[in-house]
Amino acid sequence: MEIIKTNIEGVVLIKPRVFGDSRGYFFESFSAGRFEEEVCRTVFVQDNESSSRYGVLRGLHYQLPPYTQAKLVRVVRGRVLDVAVDIRQGSPTFGQHVAVELSGENKLQLFLPKGFAHGFAVLSEEAVFQYKCDAYYAPEYEGAIRYDDPALGIDWRLPADDIILSEKDKSHPGLRDAILL
Repeated sequence: MEIIKTNIEGVVLIKPRVFGDSRGYFFESFSAGRFEEEVCRTVFVQDNESSSRYGVLRGLHYQLPPYTQAKLVRVVRGRVLDVAVDIRQGSPTFGQHVAVELSGENKLQLFLPKGFAHGFAVLSEEAVFQYKCDAYYAPEYEGAIRYDDPALGIDWRLPADDIILSEKDKSHPGLRDAILL
């Protein structure tokens, strides 16, 4: 695998080696030993998968202590714009974000260490999204930031009229008013 650094320390893209021939393809999507050696030491305890249609925007979500989560995310089918926002108070990149297109075709994965809000927008007709977490989901410790907070300046690459949000995601505070880490 190839590790590609982003503009925010600790957030990395992982590009797997894909072996393809007339039968299809094969790639190793995760190896604990290689991950520890090349990215960081962590133990993932939960895998999640979601399916969403074009225009669905999920986020920006995070877990508060003691249930903060690091995540390794990827798309199995379709295309999404995946976004990680640094919410570590005191961080030199606080409030900045990384946005990358993940797809079933490019097979890129994004690793978000603890201390990041996460969200994605579906750019294709449908997308199947998978992610690993290093802490269990605890609903009473969830936090969120409004996806369209002007302070974040995120271009979700969707027309505003096409964005589909859950009722919950419509009511999150901006970064300035959110309960943070």
